[in-house]
Amino acid sequence: MTTRPQPGTAEWDAYLAEGNAKQARKRVSADVLLHDAAGRLLVVEPTYKEAWDLPGGMAEANESPADAARRELSEELGLAVELRGLLCVDWVAPHGPWDDQLAFVFDGGTLSTGQASGLYPRDRELSACDFVSPDDALTMLPPRTRRRAAQALRALAEQRPAYLENGERFVP
Repeated sequence: MTTRPQPGTAEWDAYLAEGNAKQARKRVSADVLLHDAAGRLLVVEPTYKEAWDLPGGMAEANESPADAARRELSEELGLAVELRGLLCVDWVAPHGPWDDQLAFVFDGGTLSTGQASGLYPRDRELSACDFVSPDDALTMLPPRTRRRAAQALRALAEQRPAYLENGERFVP
């Protein structure tokens, strides 16, 4: 009979490492809804995609979604914002060459007039950024992101986070 290693031993660490190596890993993205004083929504135009997007991006290994959102805003737009809360988590089914993903959307609040007027892309991943009405923003986003953004806007209005699957609210 084999005994399980005891916590705190090198054997225990090896046992956990083996389990960690075999468990599924998820891709994680983190986007942020940011508004200006007029209530317009910030959208960005990535250089590596054909459509506009919400500000944010992919989490790095062992990085929390909130930290990923803050890092992406800093790198791409030179923004330091305090996230005000989670709006939604969207499980995205495998598509094309991609495995499934967890997509987080956070509330970044309303930028000051100075912050909003001074925004411009700070790295080569973005070619433009603009504030547009929420309705216009939704028409600019690709379908998968549009559904998620619409649900995030709804969660913001309702002040209640939502769990989504492929951009649709999960209803048991």
